Amino acid sequence: MDATTVVSAARVPWNKGKLTGHKPPLKLKEIWAIRIRLQLAARTRDLAMFNLAIDSKLRACDLTRLRVRDICLGQRVASRATVMQQKTLRPVQFEITELTRDSAEAWIKLARLSPPDFLFPSRIHGSAHLSTRQYARLVHRWIGSIGLDDTAYGTHTMRRTKASLIYRRTKNLRAEEPGY
Repeated sequence: MDATTVVSAARVPWNKGKLTGHKPPLKLKEIWAIRIRLQLAARTRDLAMFNLAIDSKLRACDLTRLRVRDICLGQRVASRATVMQQKTLRPVQFEITELTRDSAEAWIKLARLSPPDFLFPSRIHGSAHLSTRQYARLVHRWIGSIGLDDTAYGTHTMRRTKASLIYRRTKNLRAEEPGY
């Protein structure tokens, strides 16, 4: 045996023992369990971020870079918003439910944010907005708070959830988004 054989035999694959593949979407009861916990803990920012992540179906990089002006008309959160996706450079339009509008307005007021501000600013001076890694940690915390295995879920879970709820209800991939 030479040295290269010994080294490769000892190397463990990065995904050994880890769940790979698609992350499952949340179920309606799990969404409400997380919402209630965030409300009871008075985590205004997290509640606004959670609700907006579900409604918008945006990738983590797009969600964390949202500005107040992207979702607001004047002092009110709009019922629809359009955002340019970073990855595809295409605009995506999404409905903002009343529950999400209320939580986003509460967060904007509490944080005293103005239209040009990032919706989820970073607490670190070197960064203007929350990083995707910080957002991923929050998602894992939210999932773990309701007793689910947080390793089975990720930021893409948030993106897939609303679409799966619509599909479960309508069995139609092209269905218009009803309120839930």
